[in-house]
Amino acid sequence: MTPARDPHVPVIIIGGGQAGLSVSWYLCAAGIEHLVLERAKRFESWRHNRWDSFCLVTPNWQCRLPGWPYRGGDPDGFMLKDDIVDYLDGFADSFDPPLREGVEVTRVARLDDGYVVETRTGRFTAGQVVIATGGYDTPIEPAFARDLDPGIVQMHSRDYRRPSQLPEGGTLIVGTGQSGVQLMDDFHLAGRPVHLAVGPAPRSPRRYRGRDATDWLHEAGHYAVTIDRHPDPQKALSQTNHYMSGRDGGKEIDLRRYALEGVKLYGSVSGGAGTRLEFMPDLEKNLDDADRSYMGIRTQIDAYIAASGIDAPEEPPFEKLWRPARETTEIDMAAEGITSILWAIGFRPDYSWIEAPCFDARGKPMFHRGVTEVPGLYFIGLGWLNTWGSGRFLAIDEDSRFLAERITDRARAGLAA
Repeated sequence: MTPARDPHVPVIIIGGGQAGLSVSWYLCAAGIEHLVLERAKRFESWRHNRWDSFCLVTPNWQCRLPGWPYRGGDPDGFMLKDDIVDYLDGFADSFDPPLREGVEVTRVARLDDGYVVETRTGRFTAGQVVIATGGYDTPIEPAFARDLDPGIVQMHSRDYRRPSQLPEGGTLIVGTGQSGVQLMDDFHLAGRPVHLAVGPAPRSPRRYRGRDATDWLHEAGHYAVTIDRHPDPQKALSQTNHYMSGRDGGKEIDLRRYALEGVKLYGSVSGGAGTRLEFMPDLEKNLDDADRSYMGIRTQIDAYIAASGIDAPEEPPFEKLWRPARETTEIDMAAEGITSILWAIGFRPDYSWIEAPCFDARGKPMFHRGVTEVPGLYFIGLGWLNTWGSGRFLAIDEDSRFLAERITDRARAGLAA
């Protein structure tokens, strides 16, 4: 008896989030047969890996999925978590994608004429494969975390939902990317004692000269700059996102102001054991660097306003409201009343299941606009795939349209049936 052949699908998209389903939208429109495999439920991270008060940091008008722009009544507002999920569900329901949920892919490997895609429930062959799993697979916690006093509760930002999850007493939040500063704000607004380890993340104005700063930057063409034309591509690829908040209609995050309001600030965490925690003496430098990026954005906007002859209100000059009297390089958490730590220092992607020569020495995928040098293998939904908006709602439409055109051209040329 001839053994049964694995089912063949011309195109398989791995990941049922907004990026993978955006590619699916274009392939459906082009009549290209394909399948989307999602290990959990569609938009799983948005549903279950966000804290209760989570909201967008960019305005609602930047939500521009294919055929599904933001349709609410507050384009300049910032959707809360449940509203984001409703928006995404509306997008998926608008075109009925060929999505299979609960299918975890465990291996993708190159074949002579395509790919084998293995899952926990079976295997497929495919002519082309799109990796749309994002870069948030493995939460990062430092190795010394296991050496800390077990009486101090530790949690990663992925598992955080609300301040009441953590015991009474002070909470140390480590990291000042977008997540870290918003978690800090969550605890501060709840009246909880907050300690914050400040890293090198840059910050941005929220509103400036009468408009949201992102509106000015978009109008000035800043978000249209591609990674190929960026003046410092390595910095763009490695830099943490600028921090600000969409909470309560959008607000600026100036950590110096929070220090005046009682939040205790330290430099970057460098080590620890038991109840002892060590910090680098870089608090003032990190605050100054964040302010420098803040002022740089203001200067960019000022230049655009002047060059365009726009009548916009003036802003008062920036002033530093607070500076540390000294650098704290070590604390005893018990003495400081710290009973919990929230790690908000990011994630690492896991591509160990992909067997294809498309990664550099550090394990990062190599591509141009998501197209790798391995025929028929693509990535979507990553930062700076092409522009600043890649990996965000703003540019998913453009990125997915570009990839879908490449996939369609290859399929119609008979190179990947």
